[in-house]
Amino acid sequence: QAQLEESGGGLVQPGGSLRLSCLVSRFVLDGLAVGWFRQAPGKEHEGILCMTSNGEIVTYMDSAMARFTASRDMRANTAHLQLTNLTPEDTGVYFCAATRWGCTPTAAEFSDWGHGAQVTVSA
Repeated sequence: QAQLEESGGGLVQPGGSLRLSCLVSRFVLDGLAVGWFRQAPGKEHEGILCMTSNGEIVTYMDSAMARFTASRDMRANTAHLQLTNLTPEDTGVYFCAATRWGCTPTAAEFSDWGHGAQVTVSA
C-alpha cells in the first residue's frame, strides 16, 4: 500500500496561486496513477485530474482546465498540483490518491489516500 502525504495548502487571496505536493512512499510514481480530488464543505470528493503512470494527464474538472496543472518529480517521488487564478469556489480540502490501475474520476477506485491539504481562498 502506497503512503501519500500532501503539503502546500493554505490561505490565499482570490486570483492567487498555490502549489500542492504529494510525497509518495513505498511505491514509485511510474507504477502508479495519481489523482487529485477536492472536497468542498458538505460535498463529496470531486475529481480534478489524474496523471497516469506514463505521465499523461487526464482532466475531469472543467474549471481546472486552464488553471490547474499537474506534474511530478520522479527523483523525489513527488506529484505536484499547481493551482492558479484561484477563486473562493476553489476552497476545500485537496487530496492526492493513488491506484495501481488506470485513471478514473471516481474516488472509490483509488486505494491509497493522503490526509488532505486545506486550501482556503478568501479576501
